[in-house]
Amino acid sequence: MLNKKYATKPKKVEVEERGHWGSKVEFLLAVAGNIVGLGNVWRFPYLCYKNGGGAFLVPYLVFVVSCGIPLFLLETTIGQYTQEGGITCWRKLCPLAEGIGFAGQLILLYTGMTYSLILAWALLYLVFSFSSQLPWASCNNYWNTDDCVDFSSRNTTHEWTNQTNTTSAATQFWERRVLAISGGIEELGSIRWEVMLCVISVWTICYFCIWKGVRSTGKVVYFTATFPYVMLIILLIRGLTLPGALEGVMFYLLPEPSRLTDPQVWMEAGAQIFFSYSVGVGTLAVLGSYNTYNNNCYKDCLWLCLLNSATSVVAGFAVFSVLGFMANEQGVPIAEVAESGPGLAFIAYPQAVALMPLPQLWSICFFVMLLLLGLDTQFVAMEVVMTSFIDMFPTDMRRAGRRESFLLLFCLTCFVCQLVMITEGGMYVFQMFDYYACNGACILFLCVFETLALGWVFGAERLYGIIKDMTGVKASPFFKICWLYLTPLVSLGTFICSLVEYKPLTFNRWYVYPSWAYVVGWILALSSILLVPGWALYKLATGTGSLSQRFYQLCQPDLDYSLTPKKIETELQHIRGKHLQLM
Repeated sequence: MLNKKYATKPKKVEVEERGHWGSKVEFLLAVAGNIVGLGNVWRFPYLCYKNGGGAFLVPYLVFVVSCGIPLFLLETTIGQYTQEGGITCWRKLCPLAEGIGFAGQLILLYTGMTYSLILAWALLYLVFSFSSQLPWASCNNYWNTDDCVDFSSRNTTHEWTNQTNTTSAATQFWERRVLAISGGIEELGSIRWEVMLCVISVWTICYFCIWKGVRSTGKVVYFTATFPYVMLIILLIRGLTLPGALEGVMFYLLPEPSRLTDPQVWMEAGAQIFFSYSVGVGTLAVLGSYNTYNNNCYKDCLWLCLLNSATSVVAGFAVFSVLGFMANEQGVPIAEVAESGPGLAFIAYPQAVALMPLPQLWSICFFVMLLLLGLDTQFVAMEVVMTSFIDMFPTDMRRAGRRESFLLLFCLTCFVCQLVMITEGGMYVFQMFDYYACNGACILFLCVFETLALGWVFGAERLYGIIKDMTGVKASPFFKICWLYLTPLVSLGTFICSLVEYKPLTFNRWYVYPSWAYVVGWILALSSILLVPGWALYKLATGTGSLSQRFYQLCQPDLDYSLTPKKIETELQHIRGKHLQLM
């Protein structure tokens, strides 16, 4: 027998508390920083012009009301109610649907790898913006070819409009200097070391923004979520004072009601809503989980949704006023300079900036805005993934130092997997990930099952009572209709249409991917989609009892976790209601 004198007592392991936002402002800024991102600047304005101008706002608003706001409120509510991450919240609400949580985190992982590369490109452009002459403003560089056209010389407009084999200096800088793009995905080539250094810088910044959890994230968003608006206002004022700006704005908003009969217009409006509102992947649930139980998430959600859509519209004025100026300077139609995505950020807008007085100043403003818009979206997504997995193993992962180590491992893993995108053929891989792995169809699929699981299995009436219990506000009955019928039906219809209208990915309208690349693309898409039914089948197969008993048990919420008096009363009311219905 051991002498008591020498017996060692077991060490007490210190487990850090999960924590809450330091204030309501931190929550609002974190959500605003996440949902207001690059898509508001480089995707919405182009979609608006392409799909009928002002008429595009009709399908856009239909999706906002029927899907965007109801899903936004739904996810924020379940996060605030359960105080759990994007995976474990499903264990509390509907264990059978836990695969939705895993699928959402996988999509965030894919998105994080592509998003950080976009930020690296923006950082590289920002560095070049401090040059005495912008490198994409002339054809006197070693990467330029004989068919390069310099738009800063007024006498090149005729040359540009009368030759089909000419390339702008901005395009050559993007393709030949930044990307050094190869002939296809089979030719990966060497790593672009400058881009790799920028990628490392982006991951390092994001690491230190969230390494202490909401304690650090909540402080960083005060700057990253607000300063882009300062830059946007500056660029908007500058754009509207340029010659040709009015034509650009009219081109952006000029209504074409006939476009409303095109199903593609409605599909693109739906995809924009699901992307820009960050629904379906668990982001809002995690951000909401750091709120106090009685936070008025109902009012918060309505204001944040309004902010997101208003920012998209305002960004359109900033972008198309500059594109109108560019078209005016070159003497070409605005349609020829209008771009979306990387084409707008890294070719069209830099090309327009090169035509302005003090081009370096406006280039710096633009790329600082892009960087900050993207950075808070990126590090909030990282925080969501971290929280979701730490909440799965709270005892182990909340020990001192564990979070920082796991976050470092996460960043290194993403960086290593991302190296293939930083090669000379990496742009083809990037487009494949963006088109398939981060596809809107994947998110639509998750949203269909999310609303079915919460609206029908957990219960829309229970959700309605939870909002009243937490906020003291009685939500509009319209949301119950959305959660039960409108949102799942609209999401399912859009998902089916996206599959019917599917077109194989091409690059720059001329490069067709090899067959094996399309197979890899579909594997990436199905990797998240199949997690939902796959996880449900796994839980059914490994449960106890008959199949019907397992199914019933997995559909029951766990109501015995940290029940506050308000929660207990909510559940009792729900049980009484069910009892009265059966009588």
